[in-house]
Amino acid sequence: MEAKIASVSPKALERFVGLVRREARLQGEVNVLLTNDRKMKDLNRRFRRKDKTTDVLSFPSLDGGDIAISVPLAKLNAQTLGHEVGDELKILILHGALHLKGHDHESDNGAMARLEQRLRKKLALPLSLTERAEGRR
Repeated sequence: MEAKIASVSPKALERFVGLVRREARLQGEVNVLLTNDRKMKDLNRRFRRKDKTTDVLSFPSLDGGDIAISVPLAKLNAQTLGHEVGDELKILILHGALHLKGHDHESDNGAMARLEQRLRKKLALPLSLTERAEGRR
């Protein structure tokens, strides 16, 4: 954790990553980096050629992968959506893990969104920003 959050236990997040790995049927080790917007912008620019920060990035590997999360954006999203920052981090971990598994919401006609919604309900997580935005359309 490059960025610490007073109300979030690293051990609890570690347990949640294990649970998500099982639910998503993701093999291998998953590492999660909680960092700042500057680092996220750098990673987004280097790996996606987008010169802006983002809330979550996933880096698949042969044996699991890495997930990077912007703590400032997670805090902002949690505040905006009216839930705890710990829940927002879990939502982003789930989203990132599904990308590690090979799902891509930008090209799969909603398959990842449906799976993510089902898993979010099973894991008792609040709605994501994407789901709330879709609900307003």
